[in-house]
Amino acid sequence: MPATERLSGRALGALLVLCGAIFLEGIDVAMLNVALPSIRADLGLSTGMLSGVVSAYVLGYGGFLLLGGRAADLLGRRRMFLLWLGVFLVFSGLGGFATEGWMLLVARFVTGVAAGFMTPAGLSLITTTFAEGRQRNKALLVYAGTAAAGFALGLVIGGLLTAIGWRWVFFAPVILSLLLLLVAVPVLREPPADRRPVGGFDLLGAVCVTGAMMLLVYGVVRLEHPGEGLALTAGAFAGGLALLAAFVVTERRSAAPLVRLGLLRSGPLVRANLAAMLLTVSFFGFQFLVTLYLQELRGWSAIQTGLALIAAAADVVLAPTLTPWLVNRYGNARVILSGLVVGLAGYALFLGVGLDWTYAAMLPSMLLIGTMFAFVYGPLTIVATDGVAEHEQGLAGGLINTSFQFGAALGLSMVTAVNVAVLGAGGTPEAGLRAIRAALVVPVAATLLAALVIAFGLRGRVAPPAGRRQAVGV
Repeated sequence: MPATERLSGRALGALLVLCGAIFLEGIDVAMLNVALPSIRADLGLSTGMLSGVVSAYVLGYGGFLLLGGRAADLLGRRRMFLLWLGVFLVFSGLGGFATEGWMLLVARFVTGVAAGFMTPAGLSLITTTFAEGRQRNKALLVYAGTAAAGFALGLVIGGLLTAIGWRWVFFAPVILSLLLLLVAVPVLREPPADRRPVGGFDLLGAVCVTGAMMLLVYGVVRLEHPGEGLALTAGAFAGGLALLAAFVVTERRSAAPLVRLGLLRSGPLVRANLAAMLLTVSFFGFQFLVTLYLQELRGWSAIQTGLALIAAAADVVLAPTLTPWLVNRYGNARVILSGLVVGLAGYALFLGVGLDWTYAAMLPSMLLIGTMFAFVYGPLTIVATDGVAEHEQGLAGGLINTSFQFGAALGLSMVTAVNVAVLGAGGTPEAGLRAIRAALVVPVAATLLAALVIAFGLRGRVAPPAGRRQAVGV
């Protein structure tokens, strides 16, 4: 065990820094989404360039998560975390000084790459700093709740900062990054068991998997435009799958593989990653559709929309309080399944959304979906990293974060594709409502599928005596 049962002040300080970093990553994404219209108006960007600003971050982040996780294992978690937090700081600031679209593209891509290295390093620092069991579970649930808080509060903060000037959406993360760096340097320590494995670095595997992830994410992003460049979209998927196949062949032959393929034989780990992807397909797809509904069909401001979505951040309170008790009492799998069922009810209720709905009519769905995130996000992270050897914790963190990120990109693209296809040339509010209702089927289907994945893992399990900690696998 890398830590004693009693938490030291340094361990709590480390948790504060790492939670601050994942909060930073969440608000950075959410704030930019709110500021996009102002950026377009000021810089005169085309719709394609504006979409590229968002996609560039996703490509950098999703493409480098696996490499980032393994780099943390090989080169040192603290070192990777501090280095890439510094890169995040610099390029976020450069984005704030951008005067051309290409400058924003470069800044957002490198910022995404920095997040791709920083996030799995931070997660693996938690899993190697806190003892496996209740101590680590509580830390991971607090970490997960902080991440969700960043996404929710970022919408409101972004609206307020955009009202002052869109460049503050880039400068605010610089200030927070600098504060985190100043605290992280004296507080974070490299875990004693964290030594570089013998055998060197699998460069060919790194090139293959990074290229594969970037092409697959690019293909997913292009799904948002179903009528444009089908050959390019198909080519991106084909190239990504080919590189993925080459990666598997490379790893089987490598003496020091980037990803030990045996790790993927773990049923709980695979189910946790699949459910994680489906969770973010539903959550981010729903959040995007609600934003369209409130702003384009109802005429709500960005700040009003952000405040409306705060109810979906119920996990900020539930994740560190109720969820740990439920996990210790019933086990991760049952808590995850219960959360998915609650979320499914929330999405289903919203299928009947109308143009005259009051906020009171929307609130039950928001609260149920927030509860789902509280019961699912953190426990999935626990399952995906529990029982993994310390020298592979960075890799496990990279895998689960890749699943979350890939699911978010897939969810946004799928709901956009359905919305555009159903909307067609219709520009009336009624046509827009029909398109949103059709696209809401995506979060419903994804959540139902995730529940089936987790339920499959529960088959044949026997509940232990009350009060006894259950196995965390799903």
